[in-house]
Amino acid sequence: MNLPAAAPESPEPIFSLVLPAALDGHNGVNRARGGHRQIAADSDVEAVRLWLAEYAGSPHTLRSYRKEAVRLLLWATQALGKPLSSLTREDFVLYEQFLAAPTGDWADPTLPRRGGTRRLFDGPLSERSQHQALGIVSGLLTYLVSAGYLAGNPLALRRRTGTAARRTRRVERYLDHALWDHVLASVEQWPRLTARDHQHYERSRWLIRLLYHTGLRVSEAANAKAADFYPRRGRWWLHVVGKGGTEGEVPVSAALMADLARYRVFHGLAPTPSGNETTAALMSVAGDPCRHLTPSAVYLIVKEVFRRAAGMLEASDSAGAAKLRRASTHWLRHSAATHQADAGTDLRFIQKNMRHASIQTTGIYLHVEDDRRHTETVREQVDTVRPDS
Repeated sequence: MNLPAAAPESPEPIFSLVLPAALDGHNGVNRARGGHRQIAADSDVEAVRLWLAEYAGSPHTLRSYRKEAVRLLLWATQALGKPLSSLTREDFVLYEQFLAAPTGDWADPTLPRRGGTRRLFDGPLSERSQHQALGIVSGLLTYLVSAGYLAGNPLALRRRTGTAARRTRRVERYLDHALWDHVLASVEQWPRLTARDHQHYERSRWLIRLLYHTGLRVSEAANAKAADFYPRRGRWWLHVVGKGGTEGEVPVSAALMADLARYRVFHGLAPTPSGNETTAALMSVAGDPCRHLTPSAVYLIVKEVFRRAAGMLEASDSAGAAKLRRASTHWLRHSAATHQADAGTDLRFIQKNMRHASIQTTGIYLHVEDDRRHTETVREQVDTVRPDS
């Protein structure tokens, strides 16, 4: 797959994608005409760039959204000879079919994963991945409609099938209690011979506990301030600013406050944060209390924790080690919700802790109910040999 030339100063294709003038969207048939425009962008790439800029603070979301935008822009211009802003509902039916079976050098395994001749697919997308890709694209189109750039969102006409089943499917990307205990124990075995090693150990130790005990998303943890921890009626809470600027508060245990105190004391700060300090809850890699750990750094540190824990587990539990190698930051959020449900926490409270808009979303963490149903179902299902009659 030969990508259009990109400006050398930007490694991100979507920010510097160059399309033929006839396909850049200036005259797209789905362009909004008249009315009050909310953005000045006058080409598809410029408009997509603005949409992506909304996610600059969430690098992993940005990476995922950029990938889908690049795929759509290149497919539209190269496969259909159309700009993004001319695509119709019929075109998106073809795009759904394409996602299920990308052909030719779109998924050529001999092509590299990076660079101007890279492949954009590893193979056909699963039903779940197709659903996710189309959801991201629909979000892009909705944004462009709201911005006054497009007249309508063709995917708004798409009939949704199977969504109820998908919503009730249990989350599997989480660590069971034994794996989580192993992760905690493995970190305690990290070397602390140098000042740098010791700092990295304390930072990693605090980070995984913060993510697990609060269920924070990566961007929420990276942006959290020490002053966001506050007492009320003798109990500690954490103020959280989540997706779309939505605010919430999460209960904080005495154990987590002790971990925060340990982390702060290591960096020469008072054990308990004051309400007016500007110190980061997760300090930069250099340990600067006035600078936050970046979302990318949060992700990489958690991946390292899981990778090292997997290495220690390989000899005794290869399946568990493989699962740890797949795990990422969001698995800690899933683990938090799952373990709270396992402990019998009221589903309404878990919903508030996770800041889910719908309690149906929270319901996917109820593994204990499934365990009980399985046990009750198979209890009497013992094979017996019946004598010939």
